[in-house]
Amino acid sequence: MKKVITYGTFDLLHTGHINILRRAKEFGDYLIVAISTDEFNALKDKEAYYTFEQRKSILEAIRYVDEVIPENSWDQKVEDVQKHDIDIFVMGDDWKGKFDSLQDFCEVVYLPRTVGISTTKTKTDLKRTNNG
Repeated sequence: MKKVITYGTFDLLHTGHINILRRAKEFGDYLIVAISTDEFNALKDKEAYYTFEQRKSILEAIRYVDEVIPENSWDQKVEDVQKHDIDIFVMGDDWKGKFDSLQDFCEVVYLPRTVGISTTKTKTDLKRTNNG
């Protein structure tokens, strides 16, 4: 069985999220999604609309996702890859080159993002609509 892992906040779920999850799952038989905890987001000066538990519940309902684990720090990726016997690490191509060091432990794949959609864009559009 080929295992794949990806990471992210996965807040305000949109088609870009679904696309990356679908494409990540196509690389293997089992997809693990590590999502940033609320505490880790705070360390990154990032605030999710939904709590960790809410985001976890949403992701667990998506057919491409087999398991959801917490991401507590930038440094846990090697440990996760080893602990979960990961074959392929997948991230959006806006991270290209940032995780190449993981190639010592598994294959690293950067996928193109869905053009024209992002959580940041959605939040900006919502603020504009509510303030308009």
